[in-house]
Amino acid sequence: MIVSLCMVVPITTITAWRLQQLAPKQAQLSFGEANKLILAASVLNMVLPSKMGDIAKAYFMRQQGHLTGSLSLSLVVFEKTCDLLSLLLWCVLGLILYPYKNWLFWIMTVSVSLGLILGLLLLSSRKFAQIFFVLSKAIATKKLKIKIQKLQFSWEEMHNYFWRDRANLFKIALTSIFIWFLHLLQIWFFILALKAWTPFLTNLALSPLAILAGLLPLTFAGVGTRDAALIAFYQPYFNAPTAAALGLLCTSRYLLPAIGGFPFLGQYLTTVRRFSQEK
Repeated sequence: MIVSLCMVVPITTITAWRLQQLAPKQAQLSFGEANKLILAASVLNMVLPSKMGDIAKAYFMRQQGHLTGSLSLSLVVFEKTCDLLSLLLWCVLGLILYPYKNWLFWIMTVSVSLGLILGLLLLSSRKFAQIFFVLSKAIATKKLKIKIQKLQFSWEEMHNYFWRDRANLFKIALTSIFIWFLHLLQIWFFILALKAWTPFLTNLALSPLAILAGLLPLTFAGVGTRDAALIAFYQPYFNAPTAAALGLLCTSRYLLPAIGGFPFLGQYLTTVRRFSQEK
């Protein structure tokens, strides 16, 4: 239990290091400042759906003078895309190796695999991304069409910026995969701390599915949705009370960084308020 809870520290620091590596050198984003941004965003992730608190990092970086608004948004969009694709990658690997696949798991395996392929195509092919956004705007409502347009602009800028340095892009991708390996390892340690057992490769399939369920904008910080998914998916390995306890421990993964981020959130909000008054 001690090891699994303390894993929040290396996961947060490696994530902050990745953010620092993503930012251009002229932004002069220090490792300490990157940590503060990650922790402040963790507070907002507790109250905003689908971890949209991460988008606030773009706003904070712009107001702090590190980056322009469009580049800061494209940086955070790229960061979130790497996170999602890394999670899907581990999920696909786990689902392929999962031994007890019924029709539901086959549907999830196909769906997650298609999501991974779609994400990789959007990230690697500018032409495919343009077609995707054009089709999305064609079927979207007027209000949603404006958001898609902004996302398309940030996505194009992201392509222009990140594909210029493929060595750094490869480093960021490997770091993202490793970060999510640590996340899933932490959840497996939680299971062991509860004196339950699930094969590690099976955990690679089941825990990402529960995390993806928690990202749905249905409940506060995914609490309830993620817990229900854990109870349903881990049913062959341990009982519902154990799965519910695992859900509480998974929530602590978000709560602990949020507690550490409270002082920094106040600092950033004060800066934003001062900036707005000066304007």
